[in-house]
Amino acid sequence: MRSFLRRHPWAAVLLTVLNVVLLTGAIAVLIAIVTADWGFAAGRPEVATAGEAAAANGSALLGAAIAVAGSAIGAGIAVAYTGAAALAAMSERPELFGRAMVVVGLAEGIAIYGLIVALILVGQAR
Repeated sequence: MRSFLRRHPWAAVLLTVLNVVLLTGAIAVLIAIVTADWGFAAGRPEVATAGEAAAANGSALLGAAIAVAGSAIGAGIAVAYTGAAALAAMSERPELFGRAMVVVGLAEGIAIYGLIVALILVGQAR
């Protein structure tokens, strides 16, 4: 990738602009979800209570999605660093395979914790 960017410097600018556009779009969608008026009538209490329940369910589901996404990103970063270090250690001393895989497995546990939190949130949303 570095050699490609050295040969085509305009590609780095294009990728940066694309990343900024995608990030801006994601933030706009998040703001639209959080600040959305769900269209519930404030004059009728039975509809308003149903609207409040639906908004609470939506917030719980949004929280579950954030928990899974954050833990998956964190686990990916952790596995990247620990996996690289484990491969480097195993290339020097192959008998470290078991210990290295335990460390990589612990890093992967971060994603499992996020999944458990998401399941709890979804269970309470119903």
